[in-house]
Amino acid sequence: MSEQASATGTSREASGFAVIRAALAALPTRPGVYRMIDARGKVLYIGKAKNLRKRVASYAQVSRLSIRIARMVAQAASLEITTTHTEAEALLLEANLIKRLGPRYNILLRDDKSFPYILLRADHDWPQLVKHRGARKRPGDYFGPFASAGAVNQTLATLQRAFPLRSCSDNVLAGRTRPCLQYQIKRCAAPCVGRIDADAYRALVDEARAFLAGRSRAVQESLAARMQAASDALDFEAAAIYRDRIRALAQIQASQDVNVAAVGDADVIAVHQEGGHACVQVFFFRAGRNYGNRAYFPSRAGRAAPAEVLAAFVGQFYQNKELPRRVIVSHPLADQPLIEAALSLHAGRRVRVTHPRRGVGRNLAENALANARLALGRKLSESAAQKRLLEGLAEKLALDAPPRRIEVYDNSHVAGDHAIGAMIVAGPEGLEKNAYRKFTIRGIAEGSITPGDDYAMMREVLKRRFTRLVKDDDARASRPDLVIVDGGRGQLGVALETLEDLGVADIPVIGIAKGPERNAGRERIYRRDRAPLRLDGDDPVLYFLQRLRDEAHRFAIGTHRAKRRKAQASSPLDEIPGVGAKRKRALLLHFGSARGVSEAGIVDLERVEGISRAVARTVYDHFHAEG
Repeated sequence: MSEQASATGTSREASGFAVIRAALAALPTRPGVYRMIDARGKVLYIGKAKNLRKRVASYAQVSRLSIRIARMVAQAASLEITTTHTEAEALLLEANLIKRLGPRYNILLRDDKSFPYILLRADHDWPQLVKHRGARKRPGDYFGPFASAGAVNQTLATLQRAFPLRSCSDNVLAGRTRPCLQYQIKRCAAPCVGRIDADAYRALVDEARAFLAGRSRAVQESLAARMQAASDALDFEAAAIYRDRIRALAQIQASQDVNVAAVGDADVIAVHQEGGHACVQVFFFRAGRNYGNRAYFPSRAGRAAPAEVLAAFVGQFYQNKELPRRVIVSHPLADQPLIEAALSLHAGRRVRVTHPRRGVGRNLAENALANARLALGRKLSESAAQKRLLEGLAEKLALDAPPRRIEVYDNSHVAGDHAIGAMIVAGPEGLEKNAYRKFTIRGIAEGSITPGDDYAMMREVLKRRFTRLVKDDDARASRPDLVIVDGGRGQLGVALETLEDLGVADIPVIGIAKGPERNAGRERIYRRDRAPLRLDGDDPVLYFLQRLRDEAHRFAIGTHRAKRRKAQASSPLDEIPGVGAKRKRALLLHFGSARGVSEAGIVDLERVEGISRAVARTVYDHFHAEG
């Protein structure tokens, strides 16, 4: 990227088309990315071009634009460009900016999760197979991606029967004096107590690596030969072990829905559109094995052409993911050579993008397309059911319209300790987990809230949430149509009072309290200035409210437990200057606990590896300081 340019309208009332025409003379004829921006500074649309001037000029021809695009251009108050050296670079930059800025008129992929991998560690004398997610900084061989953690866990469990490598942590391995249960059930070779030597263990590691890399036939043939040799030598116990390992490998291969050795490393991507919505289905094949699939539902993609949806998806999807050698798509792409060049540039090696018309590739694309069709059908069915529930909720609560955003609040603590507030969000598409929020209760630490005061905690959470909504223009788009608090008349009163103080008393609020003996199905719904509402036990709206309340409770409890575990994992040694993770571990291994360290004398502390006399004095003084 070599330069930037900007053109702005003469006034806020200036037509977006006038802004485009005024900018044309200054635009270069080079490749690059353009951004249309509205009067508030929000990006409306991001596009790429081989020739910026020629591409942007097409927006000035009003008669040739669709209604949607004409509306977009009319809102433009300024135009910004970034030039690039090549069109492929422009395509990569476009996808990156779309994913980061989320423009209103672009097709957007909501993809917040990284994929899990299997890692064969290389940073220990006794390597192991582990699940890995996130940055690939740890030394070793990575295999994947897998579509879900469940697929990884299932594969790891089966691999453990085929390749009995250790599954325990490094600390457990170092402290073991006798074999564990995994050895007894033949799922670990017990290197911890010398039941296997380094060379034999290394051979197991090499076999696991070869199998995961796609050389499964060679591994199976080798095991079969050893099984036969053991049988010929009348060592039937060893032969049975090899037999079980071969069966485990066969199970891994048989468990895949589609196993196609010829496809090698490839992602298969298909799109299906229906009812103004789109589903993109991605299958992951590595070393000819199916590592699972995942469905995506890009926003603003229902009415675009399939090729346009696929091109936008591919560009954004691979921004933070490793590319396979081949990407198979269900529909031909208009700019397929360009997309292939951009992906190859991003990967640093050749990546092929193909739309096969026959053979194995075509079968895979059709299978992915069928899965996309089924997934979208389920999604539309769920959306229709959700729509009926929201309409029923609006009717029961006498709301003006079905709520598009519902926020549910709950608190969690134990006698006031580690108190947190939680907010979950639901709407027409169901639970919106990327909108969930957690709040550490600050008032307890500051002394303004008595530990265990649920009303005060609810007041703090609501005040923090809605103060931001009132002050921040960007947050107003997330204004709820209904607020639900877990509790009865008291919690409802606190919520209403807090919202009134902030000037947002027009948001409907209800409280849900369990009935006598806290029995589900006998809930009471508390509303402003009305008698409590009781719904029939078989009413779908009641079940819907119970699900929302229970989800808020689950999220609050889970967040609280995580906070408590983190606090329990901390140690008094963390507070000692000069004692980092390595010295802390050495002290704990030597004395067994932080209490043992606190009771040790200076001479005892000096005996610990890595603890000098000066550090020993610092540790001793920390626990024995006067006052």
